[in-house]
Amino acid sequence: MDATPFIIVEIAQAHNGSIQKVYDYIDALSGTGIDAIKFQTHIAEAESSIHEPFRVKFSDQDATRFDYWKRMEFSKDQWVEIKKRCDQAGLEFMSSPFSNAAVDLLEEIGVQRYKIGSGEVNNFLLLEKIAATGKPVIVSSGMSSFAELDETAVFLNSKNVNFSILQCTTSYPTAPEQYGLNVIQKLKDRYRVPIGYSDHSADIGPCIAATALGAEILEFHAVFNHTDFGPDATSSIEIKDIPMLVKSIRDIALSRKHPIDKSNNSQYAELKRIFEKSLSVNKDLPKGHILTFDDLEAKKPKGFGIDASKFQMLIGKPIRKELKKWDFLTESDIENE
Repeated sequence: MDATPFIIVEIAQAHNGSIQKVYDYIDALSGTGIDAIKFQTHIAEAESSIHEPFRVKFSDQDATRFDYWKRMEFSKDQWVEIKKRCDQAGLEFMSSPFSNAAVDLLEEIGVQRYKIGSGEVNNFLLLEKIAATGKPVIVSSGMSSFAELDETAVFLNSKNVNFSILQCTTSYPTAPEQYGLNVIQKLKDRYRVPIGYSDHSADIGPCIAATALGAEILEFHAVFNHTDFGPDATSSIEIKDIPMLVKSIRDIALSRKHPIDKSNNSQYAELKRIFEKSLSVNKDLPKGHILTFDDLEAKKPKGFGIDASKFQMLIGKPIRKELKKWDFLTESDIENE
């Protein structure tokens, strides 16, 4: 049976370059029941150039996307403090590298695993670097076709990398018709590795549904408020809603570990006696009366008359004695030819 999902909350650039805002996010998420906080490690010179266009031009503060990534950087000392804060909160520190240089930095900081963003799935240079660390890898499949994922899976398997894949739709925010929940089982069948779901819908529903479909890893963006500054604010779940989401995920996961056998309802024997019904007559009837459907009613509890489920066998049968309105109808009351 599938394990309880590993829940990752992505901060990404919601901190807007402020180390204090990072601390605020860690503190706020520490009591929500999640497992890990994920950041993004950007080193502008190593991953970008002045020619990179904005995905969303959300700020006039940065002339180019390169300038934005530069502003999102943290120093090694700052990353050390961020990880320490996560450790103190009891949350795994995670970060997606976007360059080989970022992998080197994260190795110095200390990470347990690597998350590969959708745009890096076929960056085999980066994957080679990460594979050399010997650490597990989570691959986000947002922009990849099956053919591209096949190539990545072959590459990672050739390097003996322990990897998992997240169904993801690279659309911000993701509309319901774009969730791609059907892909979860297809990924399970195709790759035979742990499969999860990465969400950008700003709604708690998709992760709950993904859990019901067997997702073993869940990832979603978090923000204090949807009106906050940043490219992912409208695609994130507000922190106040995360505890309820986590509870729902845990409950659904627990239910999957305890499948119900509908062929055996013996546990309901006492309740069935209370809630199910016995047949009665709804009017005074003389001896010899031929029963019709309109003569019958069903009343609690079961066992005081013929089961209500057997009413059809009584239609057209005479009764042996006079019955009063609301009397239970028993086998001894029926004349059987």
